[in-house]
Amino acid sequence: MEKPILIIGGKGKTGSRVAERLHALNKPVRFASRSTGFDWTDRTTWATALQGASAAYITYYPDLAVRGAPDDIEALAKLAVSLGVKRLVLLSGRGEPEAQESEKRLIASGADWTIVRASWFNQNFDEGQFQPMILEGVIALPVSGVREPFIDADDIADVVVAALTDLRHIGELYEVTGPRLLTFAEAIAEISKASGREVVFQTISNEEFVEGLKAAEVPEDLAELLVELFTVVLDGRNEYLTDGVQRALGRSPKDFAGYVKDAAARGAWK
Repeated sequence: MEKPILIIGGKGKTGSRVAERLHALNKPVRFASRSTGFDWTDRTTWATALQGASAAYITYYPDLAVRGAPDDIEALAKLAVSLGVKRLVLLSGRGEPEAQESEKRLIASGADWTIVRASWFNQNFDEGQFQPMILEGVIALPVSGVREPFIDADDIADVVVAALTDLRHIGELYEVTGPRLLTFAEAIAEISKASGREVVFQTISNEEFVEGLKAAEVPEDLAELLVELFTVVLDGRNEYLTDGVQRALGRSPKDFAGYVKDAAARGAWK
């Protein structure tokens, strides 16, 4: 029997899509998450998930931007290689120092690696933390004119599946973006128009953002991550487009307008 491909974070935005595509290719899949006994904070749970896998797709919780992520990625990669799981594909983050250090640790581990370095997902607006704000009609964030090349999770999943199933992607770093730079205000305006729902974007201070997270009882680890992403990473450092999707798949990435049209048709913001 063919060995399964391990997906760490199989219920996430990209992990679930990767699983769907692998199933369509008749590839056996194994999931690793807290519900299966895998825990990033407990390294004794890692070997059971890795044992007997042919390859692994690694997504880190809550995000590679957090402290300690590089140590965990290094430890997991070395463990995987020692167990015979050399084919490792890592979802990384653009402009995140801890993520780039994690990449270096993976590369040095002896694994047959591929890195998919991604920006903000389109799906944050309909499957993530921004959807409730859109439904309430106001998105208030500590960002103004910085433009972001939002990437579709389906494009990320296609790149990951290619990397997991085609040896030609070994040793490649694919920095993936959408085809267009948008401010958050412009993105919200497109969502508002396509959904027929009036949604207002407001720029707020970092202090107001933090207080809002506390009031909403956002878990501390997630709150710290969001503050990091908005106050450090979203400073213009990622304000450029890349050709990662084209290099990996030979096609252009999905435009934000296409994502918004499809999400609105599904009733994502009704």
